[in-house]
Amino acid sequence: MSRPPTTVLRQLPPSIWALGFVSLLMDISSEMIHSLLPLFMVGALGASALVVGVVEGLAEATALIVKVFSGALSDWLGRRKGLALLGYGLGALTKPVFALATGMGWVLGARLVDRVGKGMRGAPRDALVADIAPPELRGAAFGLRQSLDTVGAFLGPLLAVGLMLLWANDFRQVFWVAVIPGVLAVLLLWLGVREPERPVGAVRVNPIRRENLRRLGAAYWSVVALGAVFTLARFSEAFLVLRAEQSGIPLALVPLVMVAMNLVYAATAYPFGHLSDRMGHHRLLAGGLVVLIVADLVLASSSHWAVVLAGVALWGVHMGMTQGLLAAMVAHTATADLRGTAYGAFNLVSGVAMLLASVVAGALWDSLGASATFLTGAIFSALALLVLARWRRTGE
Repeated sequence: MSRPPTTVLRQLPPSIWALGFVSLLMDISSEMIHSLLPLFMVGALGASALVVGVVEGLAEATALIVKVFSGALSDWLGRRKGLALLGYGLGALTKPVFALATGMGWVLGARLVDRVGKGMRGAPRDALVADIAPPELRGAAFGLRQSLDTVGAFLGPLLAVGLMLLWANDFRQVFWVAVIPGVLAVLLLWLGVREPERPVGAVRVNPIRRENLRRLGAAYWSVVALGAVFTLARFSEAFLVLRAEQSGIPLALVPLVMVAMNLVYAATAYPFGHLSDRMGHHRLLAGGLVVLIVADLVLASSSHWAVVLAGVALWGVHMGMTQGLLAAMVAHTATADLRGTAYGAFNLVSGVAMLLASVVAGALWDSLGASATFLTGAIFSALALLVLARWRRTGE
């Protein structure tokens, strides 16, 4: 008999909760900036949609690529928390640069360093969740962390909207306030998370040696390939913000689009994470792709604010269904001593896919418009659904 979700929550270790709230605080800080950054780049700094796509693609790809090395290093050290602290610290330190930026070079540099920090903390943090959580509760643990992370991701834009209204669309003042929750996240990680002790007698080995990579196995590499296909089907969320701007709502209210998406994401990530512990992963992933196809079609159909809001909400459901699940699938298919490396390699491949998807989306936006961009996203999502169906049939 399955346990109710509330009972499972009480059984999760305190460090899982602490890691969730660390993610919440850092996401408040980051999303206060990122929900406004496309508007800041286009409106204040004169960037095109293609430049926005390149900046966002490079930034996210940088984060995912750096995870390869941070994950492997955490496996070699047998310790995760120190690398996570360094990564969160870098993220907090870059926030003031956005407030000081006078050109796209500043923004690009700050985004890249910020994402280096994200890359440094991401794989060790995910491996730490897998190390701390009991195996039978991993889906719930990843779902909880993702839910709290996403609560921060909608509180951040909500705060940005309130401060933009209060300060008459002053981007820079909002960026300065974003520094505070970033610093609090670093303090909570330092004081509130206990890392499991390394097993006595454990020997350090190079996790990226060929024989060790072979130990990850075909099941793991299938998950990596699947993650890349999913990332190609879903480009940067900066384009959701640009689509919302086309709806004609006041500039200060545009970040509400990210509030809506992340509110839905937060509400669905834990329930779907809990569900993933009890049902086939393929069915849940397929459902997530169907939702993404519908979201893209809705967003392509009109720029009316109500239509955009509906499409964004569906996008959030897709994220809740798939993101924690893919992280749990990596944990299930990778050996314990190579989990950091496994998350790193997974995110390297996804990072390259994210860069490609965002650059293509920006080019389509500039040349053919928003509708063509989202229609192309729907086509890629449908192709991903076919790949998933074939993978399930062949048992790969």
